[in-house]
Amino acid sequence: MKHTFIATLLAATIALPAYAADYTIIAPAAPGGGWDQTARSLQTALQQEKISGNVQVQNVPGAGGTIGLAQFASQAAGNPNSLIVGGYVMVGAILTNKSPVTLKDVTPIARLTGEYEAVVVPAASEIKTMADLVAALKKDPGAVSWGGGSAGGTDHITVGLIAKASGVDPTKINYVAFSGGGEALAAILGGQVTAGVSSYSEFESQVKSGTLRLLAVSSDKRIDGVDAPTLKEAGTDVTIQNWRMVAAAPGLSPEQVASVTADFEKLHSSATWQETLKTKGWADTYLSGDAFKAQLEKDVSATEGILKDIGLVQ
Repeated sequence: MKHTFIATLLAATIALPAYAADYTIIAPAAPGGGWDQTARSLQTALQQEKISGNVQVQNVPGAGGTIGLAQFASQAAGNPNSLIVGGYVMVGAILTNKSPVTLKDVTPIARLTGEYEAVVVPAASEIKTMADLVAALKKDPGAVSWGGGSAGGTDHITVGLIAKASGVDPTKINYVAFSGGGEALAAILGGQVTAGVSSYSEFESQVKSGTLRLLAVSSDKRIDGVDAPTLKEAGTDVTIQNWRMVAAAPGLSPEQVASVTADFEKLHSSATWQETLKTKGWADTYLSGDAFKAQLEKDVSATEGILKDIGLVQ
């Protein structure tokens, strides 16, 4: 009887799904923005695909993600179950905030997605086209306020590049930084700023409902299903793509890093994640391992150059 019980127990254990360890994902921004959307999309896909049995998301907003990054690096060290999302915005924020904690203090796992920027105005705005906005910017740079994400992030860099391409001193732009996409969206809809800049997905529902007017996107060619010219088409020679990543804690063993990476390889090829990319309009820019680490170093160097050009970094 005893042997039968043990055999039955072992068989039941073997029959259970082989879940990886439960994950906690830090979204280093307020709810509603791109990092929050990324973290919660990962949560859904990891659980639905049975890659992880339980995934929790925690929001730690502030300073372009550097507050969440610093907390993560210190509190999660050595914990293979802790993850953080980040991306191009964080690269810029680390530089502009002179953060003592950088992406070298965590373990990059994979670049996940890419997304182009969108320039919008409230539907009631007198500005009808990108040319109208650029004309106003040239007339009085300080009178045109731009709402977007954290200082030094992709949105801020985009505005600086638009100014530079328009012959306006980028240091004269009036940029209003918000810690989360929800806050920025409320300010844009409320007319508290002249225009808004962010990833297209953060504006999509308002554009489709008619409460926001989409002036242009930052892609090199028109985006399928998006009724707007590129910045280049509109006469402003700027192309830029935001990207997002996931990183693990510092201090992990090679085996632990390999295990986390394997989970994200499964996630990337899963039906749930591929459908998420389509639904959100995110480009699949997946890159992992040493190739991602090498690309990340290049991106940090290039971003520092851009931030110096537009006066955000000395």
